[in-house]
Amino acid sequence: MKKEEIEIYSDASNFVVMRHPEREFPGSLIQGDSLYILLQNIIEAKEELDCGDGEAASQILDNVVETLTVRLEHYKKTLKENGRELPFAE
Repeated sequence: MKKEEIEIYSDASNFVVMRHPEREFPGSLIQGDSLYILLQNIIEAKEELDCGDGEAASQILDNVVETLTVRLEHYKKTLKENGRELPFAE
């Protein structure tokens, strides 16, 4: 383990936006439990697709898309509020 100073742009619970000193752009920190839940949802959607249940898979994936959309919107808002450009073009 090493300790370094980082820039924290948002410390909102479950929506931390920070920049590691070796990276040009800030990142969005996903807590381990949230990462686990996202992966489990995607695995479940794949299993539903493998069983031929596209409707169930679609509902699960809609939830994943919504979760990631909320996170991305917070990231974009945070960077804008801090005068930072986005690391991607929309």
